[in-house]
Amino acid sequence: MRKLVISSTIVLLSALSLGATGTQAQSKGTISRTERCDKLQQQFTHEITEHAEAKRAAEAQALQKKAMKFCAGKQQAQGIRAYATALKMLGVQPIEP
Repeated sequence: MRKLVISSTIVLLSALSLGATGTQAQSKGTISRTERCDKLQQQFTHEITEHAEAKRAAEAQALQKKAMKFCAGKQQAQGIRAYATALKMLGVQPIEP
């Protein structure tokens, strides 16, 4: 019985320490590439309405479509770069994670 209690305590403490580690990583602001794609897509959607008259707005929208395909097709790094370039075409600085 005593071994069972000790084993249970060890398992519980291990689980708690793993949970604390995960919480610390999230509190530092690390986000996945998929989340980054989503944030940049939201920013682009907002900014294209504000800068629809920009000289390169049509090019930016075409690049945004490519970025969406990259992000949906497991090529998030390319999608992130495409979103950043499209936002810069509008004269907007992409948000940082």
